[in-house]
Amino acid sequence: MMTGRLFIIGIVIFALAACGPGDEAPSIDVAIVVDGKTVSLSLPSIVSVDQLLASAQIELGPQDRISHPLVAQVEANMMITIRRVREKEVCDQQEIAFERLLQPKEGVPAGGQRVGRIGKPGIEEACYRVTLEDDKEVERVLIDKPLLVRAPIDEIIYTGTTATVTPVAIAGRLSYINHGNAWTIEDNTVNKRQLTTSHNLDSLVFHQNEAGTLIIFSGETDATDDFFNELWLVASDRESEALRLSPTDVLFAEWRPRSSNTIAYSTGERSVDRLGWKALNNLWLMTIDLESGRTLTIEEALPESSGGLFGWWGTHFAWSPLGNQLAWARPDGFGLVDFERKRLIALADYAVFKRATDWIWLTSLSWSHEGQLLAVVIHGLPQADEPAETSPVFDVLVSSADGRFAAEVKAAAGMWAAPSFSPGKVAGDGDGREGFLAWLQAREPRNSMNSEYDLVVADRDGSNERRLFPPAGADGMLKHDHGLTPKDYAWSPDARHIAAMYRGDLWLVDVGTAEAHQLTFDGASSNPVWTG
Repeated sequence: MMTGRLFIIGIVIFALAACGPGDEAPSIDVAIVVDGKTVSLSLPSIVSVDQLLASAQIELGPQDRISHPLVAQVEANMMITIRRVREKEVCDQQEIAFERLLQPKEGVPAGGQRVGRIGKPGIEEACYRVTLEDDKEVERVLIDKPLLVRAPIDEIIYTGTTATVTPVAIAGRLSYINHGNAWTIEDNTVNKRQLTTSHNLDSLVFHQNEAGTLIIFSGETDATDDFFNELWLVASDRESEALRLSPTDVLFAEWRPRSSNTIAYSTGERSVDRLGWKALNNLWLMTIDLESGRTLTIEEALPESSGGLFGWWGTHFAWSPLGNQLAWARPDGFGLVDFERKRLIALADYAVFKRATDWIWLTSLSWSHEGQLLAVVIHGLPQADEPAETSPVFDVLVSSADGRFAAEVKAAAGMWAAPSFSPGKVAGDGDGREGFLAWLQAREPRNSMNSEYDLVVADRDGSNERRLFPPAGADGMLKHDHGLTPKDYAWSPDARHIAAMYRGDLWLVDVGTAEAHQLTFDGASSNPVWTG
């Protein structure tokens, strides 16, 4: 800056010395437009633009734009324009429109509509690099792809279905979950009734007592709560409000047969890993007051434990029909609970099925009506050189409860075979046969995790097997709920019908004729239970 001033002074002195007495030094008029104002200057001699700016004490920023090159010589009446250039980062938020979805729903009158959920716009944030010239935006460049701040919540409008249910007389009471609420059907398929309205059933627990009059279920809680679900009780034979029971974080719960008010249950704890829970692999026996839901007594049947391999997923239990034995299943085997010593007794073990999934495979458990046999699925031995943990073989096995024998009933049935004994002897067949055994048969046994399935029925020893549902030529049944104890079908108390899940809807299948009737039509049903 000082060097420029001295240079100008030197030029002026030189010009004055060259002039004789009475001569005037020549002057050059220039103007500089900068920072919103015009600076006029008269120069005694020729200088460069750079020298001119220095003499006027005008500094250029690294991105500023100037109308003339800095090395150019200043000429008379020259107007030099300087545009101040700067960059800044600007982030803007804008709304993302939500969609309006129409969904059929049980309980909405045909042709009617009901708001299921109010829509809410989402928000996304986009950040730009903005270029300004003299504080006016001249360019805007997106720095990165927009960031989703809040996803839109779609509006859901429930609509009534126009389909009608074929009236069919049924035994007992068939209950199920639909759109996160409990429903029941009694005596005839047209007699459907909603039992709960806003309890957010999570399907971990949904069990009906022997008489078909009471249901216990687990309901989700808010993410901010200390526990991930609550246990509830609702009457299915009359209009009543659901009662909250004392247990929370419940992974398993069942009514104890031959006892009107005893419930066995197992718990976990909220976890940020995996699916939001960590099983404690415990077991409690609780008696309750059926009118108030108040706990009367509580007894520890199994202490907390790691649960063995992949024990964080949890242990599955199932009462025998007489209520005197309780079977258990873990990823590597199954057996019985020793209540006296508070421990587990193994009836069989096998390799854990290990795949890259966020769930762990457990066998289902089904007792024969007299409580002497257990029907399960076992993880079979590898057929080639694959590790035992990845063997694709899953067989249906029937084991005696005393552990004296075990027999393979169906080889390569599939991991979701879920064999189930019919309840009691088959009526109308002379003195009555011992009953049936049903299971789901994989159409692709070596890919049974993702395979379609068919519902088959056979005698208890696996003989006289026949395909029952879906109808010939139709797509097979698919597994959607990989929870601890999901149910895909249920026997009627008289063994004449099976309620089966198909494409998210409940179907009634006649065991004798294979005639099938659709009972729900909104694709949001699950977990059928049938007693009474």
